[in-house]
Amino acid sequence: MTYIPKKMHYTQAAMNLINMDSENRVVLNVGGIRHETYKATLKKIPATRLSRLTEALANYDPILNEYFFDRHPGVFAQVLNYYRTGKLHYPTDVCGPLFEEELEFWGLDSNQVEPCCWMTYTQHRDTQETLAVLDRLDLDTEKPSEEELARKFGFEEDYYKGTLSWWQEMKPRIWSLFDEPYSSNAAKTIGVVSVFFICISILSFCLKTHPDMRVPIVQKVTVRTANGSTAWVLDKPQTNAHIAFFYIECVCNAWFTFEILVRFISSPNKCEFIKSSVNIIDYIATLSFYIDLVLQRFASHLENADILEFFSIIRIMRLFKLTRHSSGLKILIQTFRASAKELTLLVFFLVLGIVIFASLVYYAERIQPNPHNDFNSIPLGLWWALVTMTTVGYGDMAPKTYIGMFVGALCALAGVLTIALPVPVIVSNFAMYYSHTQARAKLPKKRRRVLPVEQPRQARIPGAPGGVSGCGTPGSGPHSGPMGSGGTGPRRMNNKTKDLVSPKSDMAFSFD
Repeated sequence: MTYIPKKMHYTQAAMNLINMDSENRVVLNVGGIRHETYKATLKKIPATRLSRLTEALANYDPILNEYFFDRHPGVFAQVLNYYRTGKLHYPTDVCGPLFEEELEFWGLDSNQVEPCCWMTYTQHRDTQETLAVLDRLDLDTEKPSEEELARKFGFEEDYYKGTLSWWQEMKPRIWSLFDEPYSSNAAKTIGVVSVFFICISILSFCLKTHPDMRVPIVQKVTVRTANGSTAWVLDKPQTNAHIAFFYIECVCNAWFTFEILVRFISSPNKCEFIKSSVNIIDYIATLSFYIDLVLQRFASHLENADILEFFSIIRIMRLFKLTRHSSGLKILIQTFRASAKELTLLVFFLVLGIVIFASLVYYAERIQPNPHNDFNSIPLGLWWALVTMTTVGYGDMAPKTYIGMFVGALCALAGVLTIALPVPVIVSNFAMYYSHTQARAKLPKKRRRVLPVEQPRQARIPGAPGGVSGCGTPGSGPHSGPMGSGGTGPRRMNNKTKDLVSPKSDMAFSFD
């Protein structure tokens, strides 16, 4: 019987343990960076790409004994750490959509991100929502191409076929001329004319109410004198606006009518045109002018005919038409829309404070003798509380007692705090929209196209059966394997490998 030293038994056992440990380990080459872990670690999260690794995959390299993935190595470091620790963290040097794409590739759920990284991770979603809002606002100042116009008006097929009619060619041009001020120099000119008539119309509407701009209506009134005889005197019961304002209004509204009709006829979508809030203001304001003409013609003899002129105040709303010519106004309106919750909260707290302090000051002024009490009822106190909380302070009503003054001081402090709290949120929304708008304006419209990369053919080992490549299985494609894992073509194995490349062929042969 052969004697085997005890030391050799220990050495053999250690070698067996090392071999077993190496068999349980797996090497992952992700984007050129090699990671090594245990196979059991990758089995911790089932139904994922890494939990289904087999040597039959196309991206397995039998020479280097590793799996190669042409993915982002920085994100994979966090992915592998998730397998090890069970906690998924977000790398701050990676954009959010890229992180989501990588997680989707590895078969992981993005909702598993740790709470400490959740706010940073979800910032890209807010940015995407903001960019979607800016796309709807149509803030682009670049001239659209003919292909984009054809797609917008539904003439795309006829455009590609070259069978556009004269109306299909003229309709987008007319629309761009009247609705897109930055599309051409002629459109800018029409935009300036439109703004000019809007300003003239608003200025005329305001100036015709000035006493120096009105003409008195003189009437001959017969009166009876003291001695019983009759005489007549001149009376000025009312005044009318100067006739020049009427002609100015006629010219302005003629332009507005022409503009509405042209834009409606050439609009790409009639329903959206009618439902647009700015267009509703436009044709209601124009219609009010014609209604005013009819009332002056047939209802001027009525006693309350002046009340009907109140509805002409809708013409002031034409100022909102300037949003088509100013991106800043569009952003301001969108800021108020986005801040609707904060504004509602502000109104709620104001109403709550007004009711509370109006009741307090009413009873506080009645506790002590106060002959000059201005707060005879709680509704009067509501007006005082509103003026005080909004820091206006007309001074028409003021508490006279010490308790009432104390309530007034609390009311003023509460108003300052209530109004100041939501304001930073509104300001931040405006700054966010404005900064994104400025960034989009500087963004180049034409970018270099990224062509899809064709997978190179894999190198064949000389003497191997047909279809067997050096980095895959027989007949395996670049996207074979579980969940469509991507493979790669031939690449350098290590420094000891010699590559022999034929000048007449793209095939590379590797020999050890």
